[in-house]
Amino acid sequence: MDAKRELSSIDLAALVTEMGRYEGAKVDKAYLYGDDLLRLKCRDFDRGRVELLLEVGEVKRAHMADPEHVADAPGRPPNFAKMLRNRLGGADFAGVTQYEFDRILVFEFERPDANTTLVVELFGEGNIAVLDETGEVIQSLQTVRLKSRTIAPGSQYAYPDSRINPLSIGYDTFAREMDDSTSDVVRTIATQLNLGGLYAEEVCTRAGIPKETGIDETDEADYQALYDALTELATRVDAGDFEPRIYLDDDRVVDVTPFPLAEREAEGLDEAHYDDFTTAVDDYFHRFDRSEDDSDSSEPNTGKPDFEAEIAKQQRIIDQQEGAIEGFEQQAAAERAKAEALYEQYDRVDEILTTIQAARDDDVSWDEIDATLQEAADAGLSAAEAVVEVDGSEGTVTVDLGETQATVDATVGVEKNADHLYQEAKRIEDKKEGAKAAIENTREELAAVKARRDAWEADDGDNGDTRGENDDSDADADEFADADWLSRSSIPIKRDEGWYEQFRWFHTTDGFLIIGGRNADQNEDLVKKYMSSGDRFFHAQAHGGPVTILKATGPSEPAKAVDFPETTLRQAAQFAVSHSSVWKAGQYAGDVYMVEPDQVSKTPESGEYIEKGSFVIRGDRTYFTDLAVDLAVGIQCEPQTRVIGGPTAAVADHAATHLELQPGKYAQNDAAKRCYRSLKGRFADDSFVRSVASPDLIQEHLPAGGSEIVD
Repeated sequence: MDAKRELSSIDLAALVTEMGRYEGAKVDKAYLYGDDLLRLKCRDFDRGRVELLLEVGEVKRAHMADPEHVADAPGRPPNFAKMLRNRLGGADFAGVTQYEFDRILVFEFERPDANTTLVVELFGEGNIAVLDETGEVIQSLQTVRLKSRTIAPGSQYAYPDSRINPLSIGYDTFAREMDDSTSDVVRTIATQLNLGGLYAEEVCTRAGIPKETGIDETDEADYQALYDALTELATRVDAGDFEPRIYLDDDRVVDVTPFPLAEREAEGLDEAHYDDFTTAVDDYFHRFDRSEDDSDSSEPNTGKPDFEAEIAKQQRIIDQQEGAIEGFEQQAAAERAKAEALYEQYDRVDEILTTIQAARDDDVSWDEIDATLQEAADAGLSAAEAVVEVDGSEGTVTVDLGETQATVDATVGVEKNADHLYQEAKRIEDKKEGAKAAIENTREELAAVKARRDAWEADDGDNGDTRGENDDSDADADEFADADWLSRSSIPIKRDEGWYEQFRWFHTTDGFLIIGGRNADQNEDLVKKYMSSGDRFFHAQAHGGPVTILKATGPSEPAKAVDFPETTLRQAAQFAVSHSSVWKAGQYAGDVYMVEPDQVSKTPESGEYIEKGSFVIRGDRTYFTDLAVDLAVGIQCEPQTRVIGGPTAAVADHAATHLELQPGKYAQNDAAKRCYRSLKGRFADDSFVRSVASPDLIQEHLPAGGSEIVD
């Protein structure tokens, strides 16, 4: 059975429902892999780093992704990625919509200077078009010139011709489209109603109509059954009522759906349950990519199973299941509260329903009923004032019941509507019981994994570790302190980004923080906002170098005088000269001076001008002459897992492994890629390196100009 390679229109509708929760996330950077996979690296206030993946080639998908599922950043960005970085850097994600029921997603991004729209076409050849605020195409992955539409820079973006939305049509339209067909039932629903093959088959199965039934063999009852099944799907999508599934065939992913499908269950496929569809889609394509790519077969094999990853996975499933149970309880309580409120306001609701039913018996249209109720509400009629909305396409009326609102069937009485709500509450509670049983199964699996881990460690005498899982946290800390990080098969990710990481930075061997500017704006910020009276200011004597600040205290702490060790002062000076024009010129030594904060000023002498990012230094300076450049990059595993850079002694003191660099022939981005490959090859846990390091992150610690690794 072939695995799904493209998301369907229903899949996209479900994803749009969930992706709205990421509104407000800020875009950091854009990456383009090959010519069809776009990645937007974002930062969400509540979730931290989040990734948006948009792929429009042979595989077509659009979803938020776990950072651990994202491939390493590619090399030099192409023009399309550069353009997006310029337009989207610092922009807020303002939302996503699906164009009608087509496989087109429209992403909106807002920034004070200009808003940008990304139109992602997940059909045919696939495309991504970048639009300005007027809808004009700035750039697109593919240029399209057809009679019906053109997608090219400078043209107004034109959507494809509108098609029927099967999730919103009324019964009359549905019946008319079916009557116009000369094919069988399943093909008609799949093509003329645009539902697609799999979901068309699902509608037929739920309706109990054989798929191959010819349209001329159907009757009114068949139409109604098919329409009801279609409406059930539409209602679940609109309400976000998802029970996501990944379907597997012998551990190979086959499909991902927002809710269980009878079609897939009939095929006897295994299922993996998820709490939200976004996570399910991300996991599906991550596993799909791994099955397509054999690159993981080259990963080092230490012989020890990855117990920690399996334990984390089972615990994550338990957390999701517990969250689902809490959601079921809230939903069931809400449905029951609606039923009870119907009885508490029986007379008012009965008056509304009786009025609507009488009008319908007299062939009054739904629009006229709605207008009449609005006029009655304006006139102060109590029952009419409680009507929130009349939906003629569904035959329902939404009623304000005080503490809650209920959408009820206008064709039946209060008792039947209340009974329906009680039945819905019971159905939801049954789902809760199923989730509770699933939790117990998962907990048993978790206990079994822990037992296998303990047994393995008890049998493994190489590390002499006989501690059980009941030992205290101090013992765990000792284990991490003495850990052989390079040979561990699984390294836990521990990341809490510090305020200083927006700048160049490192910690000296004495534990002091050094920060340096990346550009003129940051040089200004460092002096104006982050330099305190107890700090020290460093700068290379050569023109073109960062402001470098040795911090005595944190940004929220009161300033104080500190007697800095000589090793710290020298490392700060080495950092300043290594990131100056000395390195860029291919030189191996230079001079650096140090002053106190009150000697640094933005006020020039009369008649002089100071460029942005530059300062006037007054008074005596302390010099570090003929100071050798010295720079290294490494990967830190404790207490944080991240890339670090700085003078060799400082990096070696804090990193599990490091590389020493010198001025050389490789451009900054090429040198970063070489460092990444070298560092990646040193760890047994290859997935850890992909999670915490990338050429882009390493490049942030490299100086401008050419570099090479010291053998």
